[in-house]
Amino acid sequence: MLEELQGLPEAEQGAGEEGGPPPGAPDPPRGKKILPGILYLGHIPPRFRPRHVRNLLSVHGEVGRIFLQPEERFVRKRKKKAGAKAKNYTEGWVEFRDKRVAKLVAASLHNTPMGTRRRSRFHYDLWNIKYLHRFKWPHLSERLAYERQVRQQRLRAEISQAKRETSFYLRSVETSRRFARRAAGAPGPAGGEEKSWGFLQRPTEEEIQRRKAGGRRLRGQLAKAREIQLKSQTSRSLLAKIFNATDAASQEAPGGPDL
Repeated sequence: MLEELQGLPEAEQGAGEEGGPPPGAPDPPRGKKILPGILYLGHIPPRFRPRHVRNLLSVHGEVGRIFLQPEERFVRKRKKKAGAKAKNYTEGWVEFRDKRVAKLVAASLHNTPMGTRRRSRFHYDLWNIKYLHRFKWPHLSERLAYERQVRQQRLRAEISQAKRETSFYLRSVETSRRFARRAAGAPGPAGGEEKSWGFLQRPTEEEIQRRKAGGRRLRGQLAKAREIQLKSQTSRSLLAKIFNATDAASQEAPGGPDL
């Protein structure tokens, strides 16, 4: 976490100015603690620098720290390729020594021209100022640290997504090449024929019913054959019993069997 933006360069951070408040500023009541106030700048025109903010706002009260948020890195790279070398900012925060002065400045300068002179570069740009209630400078440090972490996480997610898309594209290209070689009958990359895969088609409902009907018919035929065989075996055993009984009776007779 950034500790009150102590490590920011001079172009993005301003130090407090010495001296009392300018003429016309409200005098603080005796015995009451003076609390700083933070103003939010929603519009930063091109080539607008922290020194311009200090010069324009210090006439209304004592200005402390100033921070201007620079543009995203990819935006600066794109502008640099187009030929623009100037560094621009998107938003900013200004700290006043007295929060009552900050409230008066926000109420009086909002939607008014930035440049007081007609020849000023920022004469046609309007102030977009808002007073931040109960907002302190460490809150800005926490917000910047949080935004930096969110930006890094989003960047990592985009990189991983790009890697997945690239790997999927490479696999698709390799698969299409294998299918093309298989269709042309060319050998694989190792010099031998590439392995061909056989796919068994799922049988249709008509084939399933025909197969079931054929199985029932075959089972019926086998049952009939077993029944006929059982009957023949029964008849053979009955005849064997009859003939065996006749032979035994003839042998037991006194005269013996007739020759």
